[in-house]
Amino acid sequence: MSKVSTVQAPPPRGNLRRAFQFVRPYRGMVGAILTLTLMMGLLSAIEPLVLKSIFDALGGNASLVVTSVILLLVLGVGRELLSAVSNWLTWKTRLRVHYSLLDATVSRLHLLPVSFHRTEGVGAVMTRLDRGIQGFVGAVTEITFQVLPALVYLVISVVVMVRLEWRLALLVLLFAPLPAVLTALAAPTQTRRERRLLDAWARIYSRFNEVLSGIVTVKSFAMEDAERHRFLVGVAAANSEVVRGVGFDARVGAGQNLVVMLARVSALALGAWLVLHGRITAGTLVAFLGYVSGLFGPVQGLSGVYRTLQTASVAVNSIFSILDAHDQVADAPGAEEVPVLHGRVAFEGVRFHYDRLGGPILDGIDLEVEPGEMVAIVGPSGSGKSTLLALLQRFYDPCEGAVKLDGKDLRALKQRAVRRHVGVVLQDALLFNETVRDNIAYGRPSASPAEIEAAARAAHAHDFILKLPSGYDTIVGERGNRLSGGERQRLAIARALLKNPALLILDEATSALDAESEALVQAALERLVSGRTTFVVAHRLSTVVKADRIVVLRDGRIADIGSHKELVGRNGYYAHLVRSQLAGLIDLEPPVAA
Repeated sequence: MSKVSTVQAPPPRGNLRRAFQFVRPYRGMVGAILTLTLMMGLLSAIEPLVLKSIFDALGGNASLVVTSVILLLVLGVGRELLSAVSNWLTWKTRLRVHYSLLDATVSRLHLLPVSFHRTEGVGAVMTRLDRGIQGFVGAVTEITFQVLPALVYLVISVVVMVRLEWRLALLVLLFAPLPAVLTALAAPTQTRRERRLLDAWARIYSRFNEVLSGIVTVKSFAMEDAERHRFLVGVAAANSEVVRGVGFDARVGAGQNLVVMLARVSALALGAWLVLHGRITAGTLVAFLGYVSGLFGPVQGLSGVYRTLQTASVAVNSIFSILDAHDQVADAPGAEEVPVLHGRVAFEGVRFHYDRLGGPILDGIDLEVEPGEMVAIVGPSGSGKSTLLALLQRFYDPCEGAVKLDGKDLRALKQRAVRRHVGVVLQDALLFNETVRDNIAYGRPSASPAEIEAAARAAHAHDFILKLPSGYDTIVGERGNRLSGGERQRLAIARALLKNPALLILDEATSALDAESEALVQAALERLVSGRTTFVVAHRLSTVVKADRIVVLRDGRIADIGSHKELVGRNGYYAHLVRSQLAGLIDLEPPVAA
């Protein structure tokens, strides 16, 4: 199957602008947080001036010292109170933005076609989704609630420093651009690292998800150690990338800290000289050093904006790779609802291929099925049986021709409206890690306990359910792994019965069962198919004998069609299949031509 094409991602800035749309509904809270953080920045900017008044008053103005100390205490308490409220609002906003992004991406994942999920991989999608959203929300928090207030503090600090002593201010400002230069030089390397790590973790957890989902296969081949080794090697490689990144970031941080230290020492040296020569007071020098200590935090924060934006763009591109994924079977504008489905199905000149470079999977299928008719589809592997039914459920659209329900092209109908009238029982019945009751009622959550029990009885499941530890309230385990194959199938049939669909699809529903379980499931299926348009795909021909018609597919075409008796009498491919399955069981010779 070819890789699902996705829309070309817009430039990072375009994606960032789009992503900030998720923040817009909370602009009131963002404004409140900004106001609080700006007030905190203002209080921090006043503090060095209070220290100046304290040191300048040490010569004999005791009342000013006391007043300044009290003011310093008030400033500190006020800043902490503002910080607490700001932190609470910040987390509240972060969680709401995170929820909005999850809502959009998870909703999109549910709407995307089956082809997307089959090609992208569950583990990779979940890793990109989680890390992408966390990365974006973290970047928004840093830019909005840290960088902008830092910018205000920086402006206030520079103005006050120049007014206190312009020569000292000029000296310090000569050092100020250097942290930004170091950050700009380091940012490309850091951004490439972020992308490599995101891809690496996606690959690692995609494989890990596959291993856990197929743990029975892993154990049956005694590959536990090999898979553990593969996982740990991948994690070790990613961790090595992280360690190298931390080392690189540490060197960059050390360089920035060295610049700050040189600026502080230089300011102290020049300030001390100015104090000794009576140009400034000791309090002025103390205040100035306070501004120098607080100045480079905002400078380094602002110099990291570029890196933050780049990191955010990586995260946002991961989010929009989901939101912008191309939906090849999206509902057409004006698609119709399906209030009632009678079950008349028509395939008209249907051709389909997954990859245009490969040959067609279905090549000119013409088939009409009347309401209530049971049609079996048989043929060798790869002949297009399951693909035909995937088109009927509109998981894909035909490349040529049309699939019609009650005379209307599927592409003119709403997908979900159609699927509400379709019941499906697959070879590997998927049950969720919930109760038996919840699994049966999956297609009709509003069903009453009596209706659920009636469906279970009709599916020959009621008796075994009562023997479970908690009856209908028993948790069945992930994918129903606490039940046998036959029990899972009967619950799947009960689920389909409760849904009461007009159109039924049975795709190898009994192929994995033993003879005893198959007999029970077949009895349940007979009740399920009664009065419904039914399509049955099976390799086991014992399940299709009672079909009204049997369609034989070979190489994507209808090779023959008729009842079991008619097809056996023609001595064609279907008769060959029958003889192959009965070989050694009974003496079945081909009819002798007259």
